Parts: sequence; structure tokens; C-alpha cells
Amino acid sequence: MPPEIAAFLSDNNIKYILAQFVDIHGVAKTKSVPVNCLMDVVEKGAGFAGFAVCGLGMEPHGPDFLARGDLETLSIVPWQPGYARVVCDGYVNGAPHPYDSRVVLKRQLKLLADKGWTLNTGLEPEFSLFKRTSEGELTPVDDSDVLAKPCYDYKGLSRSREFLETLVESLQKVDFDVYQIDHEDANGQFEINYTYGEALESADRFTFVRMAAGEIANDMDMVCSFMPKPSAKAAGNGMHFHLSITDSAGKNLFNDDSDVNGMGLSKMAYHFTAGLLHHAKALCAFAAPTVNSYKRLVVGGSASGATWAPAFIAYGDNNRSAMVRIPYGRLEFRLPDSSCNPYLVHAALIAAGLDGIERELDPGEPKNVNLYALTDDELSEQGIDILPQNLNEALDALEADKIFVELLGEEIVSEFIKVKRNEWVDYSRHVSDWELKQYAEFF
Repeated sequence: MPPEIAAFLSDNNIKYILAQFVDIHGVAKTKSVPVNCLMDVVEKGAGFAGFAVCGLGMEPHGPDFLARGDLETLSIVPWQPGYARVVCDGYVNGAPHPYDSRVVLKRQLKLLADKGWTLNTGLEPEFSLFKRTSEGELTPVDDSDVLAKPCYDYKGLSRSREFLETLVESLQKVDFDVYQIDHEDANGQFEINYTYGEALESADRFTFVRMAAGEIANDMDMVCSFMPKPSAKAAGNGMHFHLSITDSAGKNLFNDDSDVNGMGLSKMAYHFTAGLLHHAKALCAFAAPTVNSYKRLVVGGSASGATWAPAFIAYGDNNRSAMVRIPYGRLEFRLPDSSCNPYLVHAALIAAGLDGIERELDPGEPKNVNLYALTDDELSEQGIDILPQNLNEALDALEADKIFVELLGEEIVSEFIKVKRNEWVDYSRHVSDWELKQYAEFF
């Protein structure tokens, strides 16, 4: 064991290591390993029955899935004293497993590295805090958080501060540079912001955020939900991706102050944006991967008079009604929600963006108006299409867009489509309370 690792374990009184990877949904999976076995996890891998985990493409008679730890990710688990986490890559029969989404992202990142480029991303996770009633229903944890327009409300923020402070301080202990927390547009909804990082680190960190938030909330008799649209009448939980590519010297290749549109974008950035727009419908399957996601993306406003979810395939200067917003010199991809697998979204963004760069695609003119205010005819006249309005439509688009099979791999794309088609079928067979109220005595 490297001496610096041994010192880290000793200094933090670590007794167990969580060997952690994610399933195809991006949900954290772990084994608890005694600390003296850490190097076995790094060198050989912690063994899992792959068939027991969703989306690994394995059968009951198949070989073991071995999760090999990446020592660079070793960190304490602040809410679990005595524990550390190491993020793992999946191996089967001694080779990186093509169904493992972290492996898929690393393969995409190599395409960038071969060009001398690094993708940096800043993620903005949103989540909802609930408690369960005696009937088992979820309701906002703060009974007084009832404003019709609660965004940035001081009282709503202050009265959930115990959870928020514990979450922030836990993240700070593992070197997250958290710089702000706010109450969002729905009752009981919050967002946490921390400094951007390299794409693989961003995906690892978001997984850690969901792990931390879920367990800290549970310890406080709360439920922290990353469900995209927990309330029909309020804004959903998005997770915007801020994107830039740097060269080996750290120069932002997306930035060009001479941009005639005044958005500070380089030709490369425009081509990358065009790739995102061109592949938007297929990207939607990865970025909005649940049945519930499309309750957030439906065309229309929210109860508080604003909507923050894009329904339109367009980009614009600081335009929060477009799929891609341009803060200046970088891109904000506003489509993803907090239920996404961050490894798959990053990998898909690279595939789409590189296609735009390599083919020098043109994104057209930026749309700097409120797209929700346009009529269908006006949208059509401006060539603005609408994102898929349900999961099945998005899966159809993904199936038709062959670039993702080519670059991400047929194994994981086919498995993703199979898992999500099953989810859609289950949903389609479900009879909701709305249907019973609407139709039981209607005829």
C-alpha cells in the first residue's frame, strides 16, 4: 500500500471502504470492505454477481463483475465515521466492462485527450426535501413553506438549514468548493452549487452528492428526492451542465471575445452547440431518463409563473427558455434532470459535441426571446423543434441516432434502451388516480 494512502487511512481512523460503482440508472452500488483489503479492491476488484445489478448485461450463469477501485477517488464518508469511499470501474474476465457507464465515459474522454482537450463541467443539482405523513404520503418537510412564488425565500431556506448545513459541511470535508445554496422555485426545493471540475470528477462527485443527501436526510427523518417532477403544480428538479473544453495549457477553447454575437463563443463552441442541437432528441433519453422526467419537459408554465425546463431545441444568449443557454464563453446544457446517470450524460454530450466539431455543423442564429411565448406557427417559421414529450419518443430517437451506438458502444446503448422500454411498458399499464377519477363513472 502506498505510504500516503496508509497515512490517510490511519489519520482518519478508517475501518471500512465502500467499493462503489453505479448501475445503468446512475444509482450507487457498494460493498463494504475491511480497510486491510483496500489494495485487493484496487488490484483485483470487489466481486459482485452482475446479474443482480440493473443494466450490466449479465446472466445468472455469467462471470463475476469485479469493481476495481480508483485510488485517486479515495475519500472519507463524513456522515459515516470510520468509512471511506473509492469509486470503481467494472471489469469482467479481466477487461473493462462495456456495460459500465464509468468505463464508457472514460473511453469518450480518451477521444478528447487524444486531441489534447479536457472537458470541464459544472453541475447544478436540484432536490426536494420531504417528510412522510402518517398515511405514508410525501409532503414538504417545512409546513410553513407554502408561498406561491418561493424562489430565494429567506424563511424557506432558513427553516431547512440544519439539513443544508450538514450536507454542505460534509461535502466540504471531501474538498467540494461549495459556493452557494438557495431555495428554488418549488416548495421544499433547493439547489447546491460547487466549483466545476473535469468531467469524470464531476460525475463521481454528483454520485457522492446523491449518496450524502439521501443518508443525511434519512438520519433526520426526511426524504431527499432527486425525482424530476415530484409535484404536478411546481417546478421540477433539473441538473444543468455547464460545459467548456480546455487545451493542455488550460485555455478555454470555447471562449472567443471577438464573437460577433457578443456571447464570447469560439467557432469550436458553435460547432459543439450545433452537435447538441442536432442530436437533441436522442440526448433527451440519457438526460431525461425516466417516465417522470417528461412531466418536467412538457410545454407550459409553472404555478409560480416561471418555468426553467427547456422544451425547445434551440440556444440563446442567457436564454433560460432554450435547451442551451450561453452564460458567456461557455455552454449551459439545461436539459438534464437530477435523475440522470451523470456518466452516460457526459459520454453522450462528448459524442454529440464532437460530431458537431468534426462535421463543422452550424447551430443557426441564437434565439434570444422567451420561446414559451411563441405560437406553434412562430416556432415553425423559425425552425425550432420541440424535445420528445415522453420517454418512448426519446427512446425512438435514440434508437434512430446511430452515433451513440458507434461511440458509446452497442452494448450499453442497447441495454439502456431495453431497460427503459420496460419502464415505459410498466408505466403504460399503470392505472393512475387521475384515470379512475376521470373515467370510472364517466360513461
